[in-house]
Amino acid sequence: MDSEFVVDVQPSEISIALLENKRLVELNRESREARFAVGNIYLGRVKKLMPGLNAAFVDVGFEKDAFLHYLDLGSNFNTLNQFTTQVLSDRKKAPSMHKVKHHPEIDKNGSIGDVLKPGQDILVQVAKEPISTKGPRLTAEVSIAGRFLVLIPFADKVSVSQKITSEEERIRLKQLIQSIKPKGFGVIVRTVAEDKKVAELDNELKILVKRWEEAIVKLQQAKSISLILEELGRTVGIIRDLFNTSYNNIHVNDPEIFTEVKDYIELIAPDRKDIVKLYKDEIPIFDHFGITKQIKSGFGKTVSFKSGAYLIIEHTEALHVIDVNSGNRSKNSTGQEGNALDVNLAAADEIARQLRLRDMGGIIVVDFIDMHESDNRQKLYDRMRDAMANDRAKHNILPLSKFGLMQMTRQRVRPATDINIEEKCPTCFGTGKMQPSILFVDQLEEKIDHLVNGLKIKKFVLHIHPYIEAFISKGINSLKLKWKLKYGVGCKIIASQDIGFLQYKFYDGKGVEINLKQKLEKQNEIIT
Repeated sequence: MDSEFVVDVQPSEISIALLENKRLVELNRESREARFAVGNIYLGRVKKLMPGLNAAFVDVGFEKDAFLHYLDLGSNFNTLNQFTTQVLSDRKKAPSMHKVKHHPEIDKNGSIGDVLKPGQDILVQVAKEPISTKGPRLTAEVSIAGRFLVLIPFADKVSVSQKITSEEERIRLKQLIQSIKPKGFGVIVRTVAEDKKVAELDNELKILVKRWEEAIVKLQQAKSISLILEELGRTVGIIRDLFNTSYNNIHVNDPEIFTEVKDYIELIAPDRKDIVKLYKDEIPIFDHFGITKQIKSGFGKTVSFKSGAYLIIEHTEALHVIDVNSGNRSKNSTGQEGNALDVNLAAADEIARQLRLRDMGGIIVVDFIDMHESDNRQKLYDRMRDAMANDRAKHNILPLSKFGLMQMTRQRVRPATDINIEEKCPTCFGTGKMQPSILFVDQLEEKIDHLVNGLKIKKFVLHIHPYIEAFISKGINSLKLKWKLKYGVGCKIIASQDIGFLQYKFYDGKGVEINLKQKLEKQNEIIT
């Protein structure tokens, strides 16, 4: 399988696309101003106890208090809490992990009021990002994830991923980690650690322990609610979780993020560092790899997938509903039952892709086309399980019900990716009335003239729809050439699939959008 990452870095957000055989299967978008990420460790303060929920609300610096349930405290909470108190009370010398006194485990059936009180400072980790109106979900069982291992302070147990099926390999990994791990830490061995050498695992274990030691130093310096340990950048974090030796390329269009990713790949797989490539072309990176078009075709309410068949995807507060329709597909030689099976099997593949692509979580109900034969229903169930096998989110799939519904749950860690693919007319703004389209090019030249001669901006990039770009580029004496001669070579024009038909956007040399209206208002203020 041909797999590659494409990273699009913009001033306001970073988009990360995972392609398998040139087909988009995962898309992650993160604001560059985002403060919260799963895995971040904070020094928080208990704000309010909720005995009825057996939980507490904790202030970790977010506008909404985070939620911490009693069951998420972890069995070693007493040890963690005592350690935190000791570090905060002695700012000069942190206690050594192998000398930490282990306290009795908390009662599994206990009450939140037995271990926490309002105003108490505690060390917590984000388990789920804020979703809808809810604040972050927390856990006090802190851990630091690496590519092969997950380090768990104050534990002593070594666990091996259940996806490693070879009993001989499980025993080898468990004995190996037991022999090299420092006292005071537990370790979870991840699936990708299978068949890895002791040197690789030992190297990562030392890196994770060092990160914990750095977190302790920061905890000593903390005077109030603060971030103690930040998860790796979103780009590096996704690559860490998904990377394997089968990846062909990682394309990045930003020098800073390129260096960050390359350094990480060089650390974990030195022989694969050359797969990280800096994209320098003028065409937007997502347009170049055909991702923009796939986003526009894959994120609507209706998704076509095979010979006229399509899905209808609806989102509610409680669950996601997917309806499978055969559309105008003609029946095949095997009759209605065979036709239904064919459409359902293809739909299962597309649904598995859509769940990953949109990162849909919680309860998902799929209404497949009715089938009467039990063998066909079993084939569909098996196909759905196989299609979901590569999904790294935890999930559970139930067989078809007698109504032809398939129910499944998928781990929800962050809000589902919701991209509005509808384009609002940039000329009429939804009124239905606009200036003659034949005059658009003339209006565009007026904007360029104002930018160059009025605002004195000599270097800029104009993004326009591919059809408009083709029109102004046609012929030997094209409009594009005339504009360059008239306004200078600093005027660059690029076709972008993300731009509406009669829409345009100007960007400066740093890739920041130029707001012409705002510039004009400032100019008028100076004149008056």
